[in-house]
Amino acid sequence: MKALASLLRMLLLASLALPAWAGSGKKTYEKEAMQYRMPAPYLKLATDLYQEMDLMAHGLEKDIFLKAYKGYLWLVSRGQVRNPHMLSIADFSQSNQNKRLYIIDLRNRRLLMQTFVSHGRNSGEDMATSFSNANNSNKSVLGFLLTAETYTGEYGLALRFSGLEKGINDMVRQRAIVLHGSKFVNEREFARRGEMVNSLGCPAVPMAQSKTIIQAIKGGSVYFIYHPDENYARRSGILNASLEWGWMAPATLLPQATDSVPPPGSVTSKTY
Repeated sequence: MKALASLLRMLLLASLALPAWAGSGKKTYEKEAMQYRMPAPYLKLATDLYQEMDLMAHGLEKDIFLKAYKGYLWLVSRGQVRNPHMLSIADFSQSNQNKRLYIIDLRNRRLLMQTFVSHGRNSGEDMATSFSNANNSNKSVLGFLLTAETYTGEYGLALRFSGLEKGINDMVRQRAIVLHGSKFVNEREFARRGEMVNSLGCPAVPMAQSKTIIQAIKGGSVYFIYHPDENYARRSGILNASLEWGWMAPATLLPQATDSVPPPGSVTSKTY
């Protein structure tokens, strides 16, 4: 409750600055807001966050951040986010040789970490081009996930996900698609092999950073895996949802967190 109240105060303070962008600036935001299906004040907040954290300099395009943040707000407004202070973006439009995982601390308005993350070996070599929700496909999924519970498995501490988009990523638990550390996903192994090792579908991160990442984002934060895939863009209910105006209704914008996450289901602890 305290965490949600803190984030709510931040958003309300940001809203006080809205009169400063009246006029032509407001019209620009309103036009762009229609593209993302979100009210213009929310778009301004997202744009300010993007600029303040200087995410462009870190290789994350504004369009990707706006899509991720819109989805984040939409999920928060529906009471599905238990850890609202963290937002993770895995940008699979970039090569696996890039540090394309962005762990964003929204409470402190900073990029907490930027690091490597693998994609599924059947999704492509250095560039991911193909995605699947099917078991044994050895491909990555796309879209919005919620982080869930942790466990200790073959690769040490690991983090399960709950898929939020039916037919797109809702099989992640059955497939045991989890975030875990890998000794092969790092700069040293890339220099030695001349390529980055991919996984069997899991978004694996450098072993040295895995515990820090998992502890930061566990327990119901939003994890967005992006790729400019036309099929996903057309089918995603979250990307295509219209975020309703709720600036003057905090209960609508940031409802109270629920006490539970989607049930873990019956999955094996084996990870890939």
